Amino acid sequence: MNSITSAEPVAPSHIDTANRKNLELLIQLRWMAVLGQVITIAVVHFGLRIALPLEPMGAVLGALLALNALSHLWLQKRLQVNSQALFLAVLLDVAALTVQLYFSGGATNPFTALYLLQIALAAVLLPGAGAWLIVAATFIAFLGLIGINQPLAVEPPASLLRLHIMGMFVCFVLGAVLLVWFISRMTRNLRERDTYLAELKQRAAEEDHIVRLGLLASGAAHELGTPLAAVSVILGDWRRMPEISQHPEMMQELREMQAAIRRCKSILSGILLSAGEARGEAPSVTTLHRFLDEIARDWSDGRPAGTLQYHAGSGALGEDVTIVSDQALKQVVTNLLDNAYEVSPGWIRLNAERRGDMLRIEVLDLGPGFSPEMLENFGKPYSSTKARRGAGLGLFLVTNVIRKFGGRVSAHNREAGGATVTVELPLAALMYREKDRG
Repeated sequence: MNSITSAEPVAPSHIDTANRKNLELLIQLRWMAVLGQVITIAVVHFGLRIALPLEPMGAVLGALLALNALSHLWLQKRLQVNSQALFLAVLLDVAALTVQLYFSGGATNPFTALYLLQIALAAVLLPGAGAWLIVAATFIAFLGLIGINQPLAVEPPASLLRLHIMGMFVCFVLGAVLLVWFISRMTRNLRERDTYLAELKQRAAEEDHIVRLGLLASGAAHELGTPLAAVSVILGDWRRMPEISQHPEMMQELREMQAAIRRCKSILSGILLSAGEARGEAPSVTTLHRFLDEIARDWSDGRPAGTLQYHAGSGALGEDVTIVSDQALKQVVTNLLDNAYEVSPGWIRLNAERRGDMLRIEVLDLGPGFSPEMLENFGKPYSSTKARRGAGLGLFLVTNVIRKFGGRVSAHNREAGGATVTVELPLAALMYREKDRG
């Protein structure tokens, strides 16, 4: 079954959280560093019997544990993290490594190569100035460790070279593993941020397109109002003419024409209302059941009986609730029904149900279904299989309107034939509140 989903709701988790995720990785790295230092100190002090100042080195480990705990609590209260926080975290790690190296031989300690790991992390995480500051900090620390340190007492001295080579090997393995793992994960976070920014840019372009379409539709609605009013007056005059009033067939056709004119006026009123030109009027308050019933009834008027099968009610929708009769949402459902009617004029099904706090509306048809290209570009402007200029704007507007409600739109081809378009949106976006009066 082919399917596509678009117009995902914008949730807090969708904001730019790359720096936050990277700081979480630095915290994980610090936990691993503490564990690695505990193991290394134990092996060197108790296994190799090389005396180390356990108290000050243990104090550094305790400070790292406290820093991690505070960082974790701080992150729980923040969704976004700036580059300054990442710089401070890397700088503190450099300082902790420098202190541990000071108590364990200074520059002669093979684990000075871990400075390169800090530099690599800074190059990935920080802007140019921050990365170079970390480089300068490691340079100064390394130079300071050459002249200021507590040397290791190794007996016999000849074994110092062998221990140094072993330490270099352990440091190389550790650095290689951490570099591959953490930098690959940090790079993935940065790619997600780039994707997020690209989506924001695309959304801004789409919303600008919608604004221009709204202005065009509003202007067209004003322009069409006058000729429609003239046609309505002429039809009224015709109904009073004896030549027409005495012919039932012609009177029936006139009534159908007048019904079509009323529908056109209703559509134009909806366009103007959606464009925000019905200011000063109190919003129309209705109930969820009545709102959906009106959509189905209004759309069925003027079309063959039995075309639309509407399935809803208290069983599917649950307890009725008071909502604001939103013209934009009504136009969305009408647009979907119109699209389905074009490909399946004999049968359309409209389902409406409530799932928890979400309203789910489905429009099913027996048409040829969506092509793979249409599913892939579902909701994008001018993406349509209809061979006419400007086609594809309907679904584009549908997805953007539902996105404004905090909902989502999805489409898939049915195995039995035809297609289904599903709209899901939170009921809270429609609920009536007292402040809606003003």
